[in-house]
Amino acid sequence: MKLAEMSRDYAASAVLLRQRLKLLRQILAATENPEEIWHIKRRIAELTPMLTQMNELAELTARYYERGYYRNAKYTL
Repeated sequence: MKLAEMSRDYAASAVLLRQRLKLLRQILAATENPEEIWHIKRRIAELTPMLTQMNELAELTARYYERGYYRNAKYTL
């Protein structure tokens, strides 16, 4: 698998995560049950960093071989 293909996969996964977070926020707005609110907020808190990482990895893999591209320090040795 080439980095460009990986980039597309990361971007597609990011879209799915973004949609799921949007749905969870809509459910949260319509929910009054405190226990359900807690579970939804926890799930949002778990998915948000995953979305950030998917976006970062999509950009990194798309631009990895570009000269002058500043790579995120999180993903370098």
